[in-house]
Amino acid sequence: MERGIIRFIGRVKEVEDNISTIKIYKKYCPGLLRIEKFSHLIFLYWFHERDNEEHRSTLQVYPRRHKVEILTGVYACRSPSRPNPIGHTIVELLEVTECILKVKGLDALPDSPIIDIKPYHPRSDSIPEAVSPSWTEKGYKR
Repeated sequence: MERGIIRFIGRVKEVEDNISTIKIYKKYCPGLLRIEKFSHLIFLYWFHERDNEEHRSTLQVYPRRHKVEILTGVYACRSPSRPNPIGHTIVELLEVTECILKVKGLDALPDSPIIDIKPYHPRSDSIPEAVSPSWTEKGYKR
C-alpha cells in the first residue's frame, strides 16, 4: 500500500451557530498572509472521528443527507466514511486575527484537524454547467 504524509496545519477549536473558530499552528501562520483579501475559502480537513478501519474500509453507503435510499459509492457522494477521511467545504471568511480564523459554513466538528486552506476563485472554482444526479438536490442546504 502506498503511503504519504499529511501535516495538519491547525484544528477546529469551536463551532457555534454555524460559525467555526480555527486555530492555525504558529509554524504555518505565515501562510495566511493576505488571506483576508478573499471572501471565501476552501477548507480540507480530516474526519478524525472516522479514522478507524471500519470507516476507512467503507466503499458504499446510503447518503444520509439526501433522504433517498440509493446505494452509492463513496467517490460519488460526500460520505465521511471513506479510505482517506478527508472533508472539503467552501466557507465564508468572517475574520482573521493572527493565527485564528472565524468562518461560516464549515461542516467540521470541534477538534477536526485542518489539512489545507485554499482561496476560492469564482472564475475557476465555479462551473455553472456542471451536472449532478437529481437525488443530490434533495439534501442538506447551508
